[in-house]
Amino acid sequence: TRRASGIMAVCPDPLIEISPEDANRADVADGEWVSVKSRRGTLRARARVTNRVSEGTVFANFHFPGDGNANNLTIKALDPIAKIPEYKVCAVAVERSESASKTE
Repeated sequence: TRRASGIMAVCPDPLIEISPEDANRADVADGEWVSVKSRRGTLRARARVTNRVSEGTVFANFHFPGDGNANNLTIKALDPIAKIPEYKVCAVAVERSESASKTE
């Protein structure tokens, strides 16, 4: 999807959506660069503070490579029956980042 010009026009940078409550706790403002960290890796993205996600939940888009790749955060677990990767669920911490993302 990163090669789709329409998507890149709407969302040119890696993005996470974070609730106002969680953004306030992390001292993150709308549009700021953040680091999202899990036990497996780090994602660097811009924060969109929104009520579209519940408190305690972060949404990340998936169409950026490198430091902007949300799959950097995910775990290697597989569903025990279907053997489908568990790409959508992992615990993360969000903090402000001082510099822009590297997406190459």
